[in-house]
Amino acid sequence: MFKNKKTTLILAAIVIIIAVAVGAWMLLNNKENENTQASNDGQNVTQVSTDGGTRSMSQTFYIYDTVVNIKVFGDTVAQKNMDDILHLLERLDIALSRTKEGGEVYAVNQAAGKEAVVVSDDTLDVVKQSLKYAEEMNGLFDPTIGPLVDLWNIGSGGEKVPPQADIDKTKALTNYKNVIIDEAAKTVKLTQEGMVLDLGGIGKGYAADRVADYLKAEGLDSAMINLGGSSIIALGTKPDGAPWNIGLQDPDQSRGTQLGTIKVSDEVIDASGVYERFFIQDEVRYHHILDPRTGFPSQNGLKSITIMSPNATDADALSTGVFLMGLEEGMKYLESLPEAIEAFFITDDNKIYATSGIRERLQLTDPTYSFGN
Repeated sequence: MFKNKKTTLILAAIVIIIAVAVGAWMLLNNKENENTQASNDGQNVTQVSTDGGTRSMSQTFYIYDTVVNIKVFGDTVAQKNMDDILHLLERLDIALSRTKEGGEVYAVNQAAGKEAVVVSDDTLDVVKQSLKYAEEMNGLFDPTIGPLVDLWNIGSGGEKVPPQADIDKTKALTNYKNVIIDEAAKTVKLTQEGMVLDLGGIGKGYAADRVADYLKAEGLDSAMINLGGSSIIALGTKPDGAPWNIGLQDPDQSRGTQLGTIKVSDEVIDASGVYERFFIQDEVRYHHILDPRTGFPSQNGLKSITIMSPNATDADALSTGVFLMGLEEGMKYLESLPEAIEAFFITDDNKIYATSGIRERLQLTDPTYSFGN
């Protein structure tokens, strides 16, 4: 009897151990399911974690032809916030794209030289701001550069210099002064047939600002908004009050390293450079930053420019226009602005030239680069 009782106790213990193990596995599995939640489309995955005692949620999307990373800190951040951000980005992507059928800019381009097109408040706002930047930078930033972008097609199959006659023809269609806005009717019209409105030089920055506005309205003021590495908003500070430490892009991607870091708080970083999309013909690099004055990619000795600004829309437009100004003129222009905007330029000889308010903040880690005089 004692033996049977002992056997019974052993079996009971085994059952209890198995039950505990199964329970632990189920708890762990449920926890993993909480920490990795699939968004509505089944492709984007949300990661939930705790950083320094503060809840955070991050999600990666592929949109604007680039990888978008959003990480938000706060005890109240929820999947709904990520879903709202995705829907916002998708809506703006369609509305502002020159190539997506059904979008507002696409419709404006289709009606070029014919009629005005009614657009949403967001599209009207982006076009208005584009024209303002074009005016302020004497057309170096020009939202009607679409015909030249389509002709060169750099990054989308274009791998040779177009004939000069074609460049001259499309360059004649690039003129921001031929965009007519009727704010009361909320319409945009291109006065010449063949004109193409292209908001690629400002659209990502505008979208990043709208994401930041949404998060602030939700009471979430600590976040990292990264649209493909070229438009980054460091919203607020880290949860512990420390600044964000941002790695800076090496303009020569072949090395696969960052050139340095910079600490930022509630600030935007926006970069443009010759490394993003280009081809080489006869030992000349032809990149995607086209100069409306010549119809060709700029050849002014710059590899890249990084703008730091209170908002991403400004930074996005300035990074294009100031790049085309070149080092000396661009530096003077930025220093003359009343806004708190800083920048650093990288030249072909790997020298870094920074505006007065940013040089001391840059921490170089790659010995290939050094500060110029």
